[in-house]
Amino acid sequence: MALEHITVIDLTHMLSGPYGTMLLADLGARTIKVEPPTSGEGTRRLLENDPDYSRDGMGAYFLTLNRNKQSVCIDLKTDAGKAVFLDLVKHADVVFDNFAVGVPKRLGIDHATLSKVNPRIITCSVTGFGETGPEINRPAFDQVVQAMGGGMSITGTDASGPTRSGIPIGDLGGGVFGTIGVLAAIAERERTGCGQHVDVSMLDAQISMLNYMATMQLMSGIVPRGIGNGHFVHVPYNCYPTEDGHIIVACIGDAFFERFAQFIGIAELLKPEFRHQPARFAAKEEIDALVAERLKTQPTAYWQEQLQLARIPCGPVNNFQQALGDSQVRARDMVVSVQLKTGEVVQMPGNPIKLSNAQQKTYSCPPSLGEHTDEILSGLMGYDADQLAQLRALGAIA
Repeated sequence: MALEHITVIDLTHMLSGPYGTMLLADLGARTIKVEPPTSGEGTRRLLENDPDYSRDGMGAYFLTLNRNKQSVCIDLKTDAGKAVFLDLVKHADVVFDNFAVGVPKRLGIDHATLSKVNPRIITCSVTGFGETGPEINRPAFDQVVQAMGGGMSITGTDASGPTRSGIPIGDLGGGVFGTIGVLAAIAERERTGCGQHVDVSMLDAQISMLNYMATMQLMSGIVPRGIGNGHFVHVPYNCYPTEDGHIIVACIGDAFFERFAQFIGIAELLKPEFRHQPARFAAKEEIDALVAERLKTQPTAYWQEQLQLARIPCGPVNNFQQALGDSQVRARDMVVSVQLKTGEVVQMPGNPIKLSNAQQKTYSCPPSLGEHTDEILSGLMGYDADQLAQLRALGAIA
């Protein structure tokens, strides 16, 4: 695996940080989850007894985000525990957290401190607003940064009002950019021999993903409004009801529209003026209404097949069951199996990064609390049985 030479200390909790370290673990990094004794990381308890969303005492959050990881229990609030952690850092490449701003420094595990024991260490902190600027101490969760990042303002319509993304892109975006930052720091360390700190703001990630639309606003001063599933340039480009569901039709440019107009057989769309985008966009509501009326006459599968034969970009609006059962998704190993200690198999999303030199990936069971404490401290760090017993007596490890 590409990152099998990398050891990551995972101090993350909830979603943004654990998702980032999950990606690193999926790519082969030895990912050691350091958890507080007794309680463990917060998502261990989340949904743990839900009859639908838990298996073997682990809820869906923990099952998914902590596959391929190991667990060590260290109490960072004790002097002995802190000493063990600093010793672990000597054997690691990355320390990844998503604590609130200032917490790593208060715990004495910030980059300035850790680099004294390991100059090659890379630290990454994913926070709501980053570590610089006037608003760094504000608490933030996914929907807060979705709202502040501008994306919610264009996701709904004037009628519906702002609408958050159905998936938590605020949290997930922070995790993805954290992973990218860590990989960039690893690449630079190959050249310089020195580690560095990666500072990722969830709000920054949302602003970055506004991309060309942000540039358009900055250029023109025009504030975009919510247009639902439509497009601010192309027509028809929308979500349309069918006899049994919905389908996306995406005609980008004049050539696709002309092909679509000939295919769909709606006389009004064959007007000469509609051959060019400005006239189509001016008549957007009329065109969308005509297309919607026609597409309602047949089921989604029919239109999907016929539109594909006509080489018109299209796709069904899948629910989760349909998306996870899609033949292309399955062929790309995007649904994988994880065997639990009970022998039961749980399925979950796979790794979207496909590397040609990587071996066939298997996914290991999420660890029980402190499962690998002795293995890591003895095997990686060289502690003997007496040292482990003494540390347990002090409450430093569990």
